[in-house]
Amino acid sequence: MERRFNLIKSDFEKHEKRKLPSFPFCYLTFKSDENSRVYEVKDISHTGMQISLKDSNNYKEDDLIKGHIHWLGSSLEIIGVVKWTTGHRLGIEFAKKKDVLERVTKFLDLKQLVQKLKPLHKVEDGLEIPAMLKYWLRSDGPIELFIWQHNNGEIAKFQVLYMENFVEWVDGQGLQSGRVLSKRNADTPLIEEDEWVFNIDAYADAGRIDRVKDLVGHIGEELLPREAQGFLLRQLS
Repeated sequence: MERRFNLIKSDFEKHEKRKLPSFPFCYLTFKSDENSRVYEVKDISHTGMQISLKDSNNYKEDDLIKGHIHWLGSSLEIIGVVKWTTGHRLGIEFAKKKDVLERVTKFLDLKQLVQKLKPLHKVEDGLEIPAMLKYWLRSDGPIELFIWQHNNGEIAKFQVLYMENFVEWVDGQGLQSGRVLSKRNADTPLIEEDEWVFNIDAYADAGRIDRVKDLVGHIGEELLPREAQGFLLRQLS
């Protein structure tokens, strides 16, 4: 979720930025019970979400917020608290109630998320795809998967963002992992991009890697060729 911070490197934490392609449409939305306004869900996890509205909003920190998340035929009733607000964006922490958290967990079930993945590398309706981006899978807020290639077509690197988890492999460098801190639109003239900031783990975190490996293992061949899936699974092992 978006927070105010500087790029920090120390013995205790390392923050890094990445600019990654952005898809201009989001089908994951939140409708507030208080004002009936519809927000775009920019980021979501089991504990909270980041939402955005083009116009200004009337919420302030510590406000209670209620409403429904809608996503391609699925709906989730949530209650939460506004933890921060910056411009048109809000950071929401879900209420720590058993029924709320159980509904969120069911809504964010891995199999459900994978079913909503879209192979954006196959989209031809005016979407600008970077030249070296070989595969791009997206499940609105919860999942982004990018696979980049060398000039000879071999895989050069991949990045997987699975809710708050970030895992990256680079040819010749290996794996690293981290936690997603923020995501915002980058001001670039040629292609739609988002700027992501991650808190990089001191060592590749086995838990994050296992979660991403489980995700990749659930992706069907209609979305990702078996050869590419097998490559990712080998590197994640």
